[in-house]
Amino acid sequence: MSKRVLILGGDGYLGWAQAMYLSERGYEVAVLDNMARRQFDLNEGFESLLPIATLHRRAALWHTLTGKTIGVYAGDVCDYEFLSRAFQEFAPDAIVHHGEQRAAPYSMIDRQHAVYTQYNNVIGTLNVLYAIKEFAPTAHLVKLGTMGEYGTPNIDIEEGFIEIHHNGRSDLLPFPKQPGSFYHLSKVHDSHNIMFTCKVWGIAATDLNQGIVYDVQTAEADRHPDLATRYDYDQIYGTALNRFCVQAAVGFPLTVYGSGKQTRSYINIKDTVRCIELAILNPAKAGEYRVFNQITEWFSVMELAERVHRVAGEMGLAVELNQIANPRVESENHYYNVKHSKLVELGLEPHLLDDNVIRRLIQIALDHRDRINTQQILPSVSWRKTSNQVTATEPAWA
Repeated sequence: MSKRVLILGGDGYLGWAQAMYLSERGYEVAVLDNMARRQFDLNEGFESLLPIATLHRRAALWHTLTGKTIGVYAGDVCDYEFLSRAFQEFAPDAIVHHGEQRAAPYSMIDRQHAVYTQYNNVIGTLNVLYAIKEFAPTAHLVKLGTMGEYGTPNIDIEEGFIEIHHNGRSDLLPFPKQPGSFYHLSKVHDSHNIMFTCKVWGIAATDLNQGIVYDVQTAEADRHPDLATRYDYDQIYGTALNRFCVQAAVGFPLTVYGSGKQTRSYINIKDTVRCIELAILNPAKAGEYRVFNQITEWFSVMELAERVHRVAGEMGLAVELNQIANPRVESENHYYNVKHSKLVELGLEPHLLDDNVIRRLIQIALDHRDRINTQQILPSVSWRKTSNQVTATEPAWA
């Protein structure tokens, strides 16, 4: 079993939860992060709904409560000298790579944000691949990809590869990619670079094409409020479910983009951290590039909104549904069926979305109502070339 795990992006929503989860289970864990996500909040006036302690504070508190150490490397994966020192000092058996700019809307704000996303994600991952080659050639790379690489094809989405029959010949090829933003494009580039280095350098890699993650509750975070992970609800980093739950808590109509029929994959944060451990426990072979679809279920945007609307009503909250112009360029009525058996075969027992999770997310918003800034909710980033602002009539309640 791989025991020394280096988590890149370990200060983030998933990275910090992953660090605690693995540390609790006896792994030697270190996290590496440049705090760029926190800097965005400082620059733009955003903040997590749940207050977030500093990374050093969280790591120190974890040690106090558990006696276990989570090492901290404060720096950037795009700084190869720094990354090299971290690899040589920690000597990881496995690398979990969350260290990327993770929001599609962020990547579509303007040229500067698109370039940053591509540079940070693609160059950062290239640096990680070179660091593995030079300093940890037997280590297993577990890379957090995204289901957004696939887009919404009119066929079933396979797990990474598809068998093609063409002109009397057959081959197993990477599943066609139809990314929907500069962020998703960067993840496609990552996948290609990882697959190439597995072939030419013998790196062992697992690419986890993950659905949208929801919830903030884990057994480890429940130990103390200062161990909490992020709860983002804004229109850049907040997921539709988080946004709807916060809107319900403050009486803000639920903002459904376009038809609401857009369907995406989802997974509970408890399952995310377990999936990554399953990949670590069952590593890829040297030279192997494999892909798992890390999801448990899928919903349309309207289905999520209607579920939040119903649960909020049961909690005594008066909530409206409001369809607004879709700021994204995407298929709004499409086929969606995803193969996702490999992680289940390795032992994943899914936690499916239920009313208790929705109720808890709404209650957290009610408990932290004073931290909610409704000006962060309405979309301001457009995918269309004519304007970088969404052209929609300002609602009376804004």
